[in-house]
Amino acid sequence: MTSLKEGDKAPNFSVLNQDDKLLTLDTYKGKKLILYFYPKDSTPGCTAESCNLRDNYSELLDLGYDVLGVSADNSASHQKFIAKNELPFH
Repeated sequence: MTSLKEGDKAPNFSVLNQDDKLLTLDTYKGKKLILYFYPKDSTPGCTAESCNLRDNYSELLDLGYDVLGVSADNSASHQKFIAKNELPFH
């Protein structure tokens, strides 16, 4: 497995989003993206990280960034996590 460091270009990959639609990283090519991986929805650390991004989302958008979170949880879990924490991003 190749390790990435901050600022490295991520390899292209595809995942299903919370609505079971295929999302490909290439969609964001040439755009500013905060891509964060977290182990599990609704755990204390992951919730704090996601809520911090939520609280700063307007400022991030103003700076031209989009936010994309990735975990191995299923779409139902993601939907509950997004709704419970009012997350404006995927």
